[in-house]
Amino acid sequence: MNASTTTSTKYEQRTIHNPDGIGKFYMGREIAHVMGHTGAMWLERPSREAEEQPSKIVNALELKPNNVVADIGAGTGYLSFLMAPTLTQGKVLAVDIQPEMLDIINFFKEEKHIDNVEPILATLNSPNLPPESIDLAVMVDAYHEFEYPYEVMEGIAKALKPGGRVALVEYRGENPFIMIKGLHKMTQKQVKKEMQTVGLTWQETKNLLPQQHLMLFIKA
Repeated sequence: MNASTTTSTKYEQRTIHNPDGIGKFYMGREIAHVMGHTGAMWLERPSREAEEQPSKIVNALELKPNNVVADIGAGTGYLSFLMAPTLTQGKVLAVDIQPEMLDIINFFKEEKHIDNVEPILATLNSPNLPPESIDLAVMVDAYHEFEYPYEVMEGIAKALKPGGRVALVEYRGENPFIMIKGLHKMTQKQVKKEMQTVGLTWQETKNLLPQQHLMLFIKA
């Protein structure tokens, strides 16, 4: 091993790395920098529906009225508020590590008069969810930025009820023509490999979005 590389049990740290990443590698993939709360306006841009069609995600998830859904890396709660009206007897747990994002979610709760979205402050290595408390965890363009992906996914897997599902939406890393920085895209092969380490089994991939995979996994 050369002097620029150090290893730990699950992660590898390199001093020479992609400037769009943090120099930390997991299963051969460099972890991307987090988009901070200063990028909130990008998440709420008026063109987002036309460009990414997130409403299709909600339809594809086939939510039941009493489901408890965790929106992991919720940001401004864009998807949380799209899902909430479907969960008439359930709720969305809008999980994020940035208190500033949760402040925005609380603002939108008041403005939109939606009371079944509950902000949850997570940490870098835990989603802060009770065991067997959720039916579904959704991550939209967030997983590739997790600084501790194994620990967070392990926490999510424990939080799933038996038969619970995980949905990951990521820009297609297989497609070089999608104009997103490389570290902010993921291939299906890589996602499947990483989910398998925490006991999640791939169910299907829905190719209904213009530029992103919608990959569904289940807890055995």
